[in-house]
Amino acid sequence: MSLSTRDIDPAFQGVGQKAGIEIWRIENFKPVLVPSSSHGKFFTGDSYIILKTTALKSGALRYDVHYWLGKDTSQDEAGTAAIKTVEVDAALGGKAVQYREVQGHETEKFLSYFKPCIIPQEGGVASGFNHAEPEEYRTRLLVCRGKYTVQVKEVPFARSSLNHDDIFILDTESKIFQFSGSNSSIQERAKALQVVQYIKDTYHDGKCDIAMIEDGKLMADAESGEFWGFFGGFAPLPRKTSAQDDIKDFDSHSTRLLSVEKGQREIIEAETLTRDLLETNKCYLLDCGDEVFVWMGKGTSLDERKDASKAAEELVCDPDRIPKCHIVRTMEGSETAGFRSKFDSWPQTTSTAGPEEGRGKVAAMLRRQGVDVKGLVKSDPVIEEPLPYIDCTGDLQVWRVNGQEKILLPASDQSKFYSGDCYIFQYSYQGDDREECLIGTWFGKKSVEEERSSAVSQVTKMMESLKFMATQARIYEGNEPIQFFSIMQSFTIFKGGHSDAYKNHIAENELPDETYKEDSVALFRVQGTGPENMQSIQVEPVAASLNSSYCFILQQNEDSVFTWIGSLTKAEDQELLERQLDIIKPNAQSKVQKEGTELDQFWEMLGGKSEHPNQKIASTAGDPRLFCCAFSDGKLKVTEIYNFDQDDLMTEDIYIVDCQSEIYVWVGQQVKSDNKRQGLTIGENFLEHDFLMEKLSREAPVYVIMEGSEPGFFTRFFAWDSVKSAMHGNSFQRKLTIMKHGGTSNIDKPKRRVPISHAGRSSGPEKSQRSRSVSSSTERPRVRGRSPAFSALAANFEKTNTRNLSTPPPMVGKLYPRSSPTVTDSSPLASKSAAIAALTASFEKSTPSGGSRIPRSIKGSSEDLKLDPEDNTKTQEMDSIQEGTQEEEAEEEEGLEQYPYERLTTTSTDPVTDIDVSKREAYLSAAEFNEKFGMTKDAFRKLPKWKQDKLKMAVQLF
Repeated sequence: MSLSTRDIDPAFQGVGQKAGIEIWRIENFKPVLVPSSSHGKFFTGDSYIILKTTALKSGALRYDVHYWLGKDTSQDEAGTAAIKTVEVDAALGGKAVQYREVQGHETEKFLSYFKPCIIPQEGGVASGFNHAEPEEYRTRLLVCRGKYTVQVKEVPFARSSLNHDDIFILDTESKIFQFSGSNSSIQERAKALQVVQYIKDTYHDGKCDIAMIEDGKLMADAESGEFWGFFGGFAPLPRKTSAQDDIKDFDSHSTRLLSVEKGQREIIEAETLTRDLLETNKCYLLDCGDEVFVWMGKGTSLDERKDASKAAEELVCDPDRIPKCHIVRTMEGSETAGFRSKFDSWPQTTSTAGPEEGRGKVAAMLRRQGVDVKGLVKSDPVIEEPLPYIDCTGDLQVWRVNGQEKILLPASDQSKFYSGDCYIFQYSYQGDDREECLIGTWFGKKSVEEERSSAVSQVTKMMESLKFMATQARIYEGNEPIQFFSIMQSFTIFKGGHSDAYKNHIAENELPDETYKEDSVALFRVQGTGPENMQSIQVEPVAASLNSSYCFILQQNEDSVFTWIGSLTKAEDQELLERQLDIIKPNAQSKVQKEGTELDQFWEMLGGKSEHPNQKIASTAGDPRLFCCAFSDGKLKVTEIYNFDQDDLMTEDIYIVDCQSEIYVWVGQQVKSDNKRQGLTIGENFLEHDFLMEKLSREAPVYVIMEGSEPGFFTRFFAWDSVKSAMHGNSFQRKLTIMKHGGTSNIDKPKRRVPISHAGRSSGPEKSQRSRSVSSSTERPRVRGRSPAFSALAANFEKTNTRNLSTPPPMVGKLYPRSSPTVTDSSPLASKSAAIAALTASFEKSTPSGGSRIPRSIKGSSEDLKLDPEDNTKTQEMDSIQEGTQEEEAEEEEGLEQYPYERLTTTSTDPVTDIDVSKREAYLSAAEFNEKFGMTKDAFRKLPKWKQDKLKMAVQLF
C-alpha cells in the first residue's frame, strides 16, 4: 500500500514516537489534540481518539488505538472518529490494534489507562456547552461495576436505582457514602473504594467525610440513617432487583466470517475457520456476537480499510445487537491472541513482511515532509545483564531424590547435578526486612516421571511445615532462571544419573549408560556472566555441539583436557573457562585450542569436523503481564489485568505474572486453604494452555509465592510497598484502613533493613564478600550458615539421618544480626509444640553484648570485633528505649478482654471481631499464652519483631 500526505491527517504526523498516551477530540469533524492535563476527562457529547504507546523490552513500540464514543455524540462525529482511527494506524505503519469504545461499556484495557476510573461529564463541543462548574455542589448517585477495572455511571438519584448486586456511591457536598450491595464481592467493594478516594481528591479537594454503608444494615447505625435519609428513610430493597443494563446474552452466537468488498458484506461459507481463508488483498469481518474483529490484509488500500471499518460499524449498530458490542481492528501480521484463538488452525509464522517494513515507509514519507521521526522506527534493544534480585550469601541444602526418599548431598557436591536425576533444594537468605526461604525442585532431562512426582510430593510437605511461607520453585534442566544459577554459583550438569529409578529405566529399555566418568571423553559448554554465576553443561561429544559464542572443555582422560575458545567469545568468557576448568579438572593439563587453529587430535576425539552454530542461546524473557486465575467447572479461567500495579493484587485471589521465560503464581492470604495448595498446578495449567499463544514452554520455571512472603525477584515487577502485603484483613478492609490513614505511612510499617547486594557483591565497606580465585577447588566448602528459625521449623519434615551436618558454621558474618546455627539431636520427628519450644529456646539464648551486631570477616581478627565505648553507650541507650516501649505495651494490654485461643487463630470458624488483628496474642490469658508460646508475655515482648512473628505464625496467630 502506497501512502502520501493526503492519506494521513496532519494532526497524526509524527505520532507514537515515545511511550505514553496521546488523545484527540473530534471538533467539527477534525481531530484536535487534547493537552495532557485534561487526559481522563471525557464529555458525553464528544468522540475521542486515544493512542497508547508502550515500549517493549525488545526495543519495539506497541500501539493500541481506541476511539471512544460518548452516549450523546452524533453519528457523524462517531463515524469521523472511526475513520480517523484508521489514519492513525496508517501513520504507525499498520501496526496498531484498534478498539471501539462505547461509553458505559469500555474495554478493561481502555479503563486501565485512567485508573481508578473515568466519570464522563455532561456536554460536548458540538452543543456549545462551556463546561462551567456549578455554583452549588450537585448531589449525585453513581453505580460502580467491575472486579478488575471499574465502570462508573451516573444513575437517577432515587431508591429505585439501588440493587443488591452493585456498589453505589452517593456523592454529597460534605460526605461521600459507599453503599455495598449484599451480592457484591469483596474485590468489587475494594475497587469502588478507589473511586471514592478519586472523587474525594478530585471534586472535594481531599476535604470531606467518608461513610461505608452495608446493604441491609438497620437505621440503628447513625451513618446508615444519614444515608437513607437522602432517600426519604430506610426501606429494604426487593430481594431480586435486576440491574438496568442487563441485556440478552450473546454467548451462544455462532462465529461467522464475512468478506468486505466496496463496503458490501458477504458471508464466507466454511466448515472450520483456518488462516488460509484470509487473503492479503482483502478485508474481513469476524462476527463473534459481542465482539466483531476487522482483519485488514497488507495488500489493501487505505480506502478499503475505511470501507471495512464502516461495514463493521453498520453491523454492530443493528437494532438486534447488544450496544456493548466491541469492535477490534487488526492488520495482517499484528493479529491479537483473541483473534487468532477463534481459528481452528493458525500457523506460528506467516510469510507476510514484518510490521517494521510499513513503519519504515511511513518514516521515509514523513522525513520528506520535514517531520522528526526519531522513535518511529524500531530502536535497538537495550541489552542488560540479568540480575538475580536475591542475596547470594545465604544457606543452601540440596538433596538428590531416590524413590520416595531424599539423600542430602555434601557441601562439595551441592552444585553438581546429573541429567538423569531429580533434586530438591532449600535456600534460606536474608531479605530486605525478613528472612526468606526458597524451596524448589530441579528435574533433569532424562529423569524418570515417578521421581519427579516424588520430588513434588516431598517439597509440598516441606512447604506445609513452613506454613507455605516459603517460595516454591519448579525448574527443568535447560530452563534454569538466573536466581537458580546465582544460588548455585558454580553449577555443573553431568550426563547420566545415580538414582535407582534411572538405572532401572535404562536397564529395562536397554539404553546405554551415559553417566559421566572422569576417565572417558566428555565435552562441556561453559557459560555464565561472572564468578557468581557460571555453569558447565555436559553436551554430546561431537563437533556439532560447539558454538562460536562459547568456550568448551573437552576431557580426553583423567589427566588431560582440551580447552576450546570460540571466535566470538570475550575475555570474560575465557576467564570463566579457566575457573570452571579448575573445578572440573583441577589437576589436569590443558591444551588450548582457538577456533580455526585446532589440532587433528581435537577433531578426532569429536568424531571429525562439522558445521556448528555461532549464536548465543537466546533468552525468551518478555514484558511481564498479569492474570487473575480461577477454576470454573474444572477448567482454568484467566483474566488479564492491564497496566497493573500492586493494588491489583487482591488477597482473595490467585494471580500469575507471565514473563514468557518464567511465570510467578501469587497466592493471596484469604484464598481458601484447598486452593492455596493448587498454586503449582495452576502454573502448570497456564503453561499448558498458553492462553495468549506466546509459544510458552511447558518446562518454563514456575514460582509459587504466598502473599506476605514476596521475594525481591517478584516485587521488582511492581512499585512495591511491603506494608500493604503485610496488612491484615480482606481487600476491602485493607483499602479502607489506608484511606482512613491518608496513606500507608501511618500504618504499623515494619522496619526495613539496609539494602543488600542482590548479586552477591559488596554493597559497602561493612559487608564482607566471598571471593573466588581462578584456581578455586570444589573441595573448598561454600561459606554457609543456617538460621535457627528455619532450622527449628524445618525440624518437622527433615529426617534425622539427613541432617545437613556437612554445612559448616558461617565463616563470613552476615550484614544483619543472625544467631549461631544450632545442632539438633537425632531424636524422632518433633511435634509442632516441640518445634515451637526449640524455636523459643533459640530466641532466649543470650549472646555477648553487641556481638551479633558486627559482621565478621574471614580475614578479621578478634580485635575487629571489639566495640568502642561510644558504640557501647549507644547500645545501652537503645536498650533503654526498648525497655520503655515494652512497659508501654504491657500497660496497654492490661485492660484488654481475654478470649479463648480457638477464637483468636487466623483459621477460626468463630473468630472474634473488633480486635487488633496484628496483636491477637495480647487477648490470650497468661496461662494459655504460656502453654502456646512456652514463655511469659514479658519474655515475648523482649524478642525482636521478626522472631515474634515467627512464633505467631507457628501457633496460627499471625
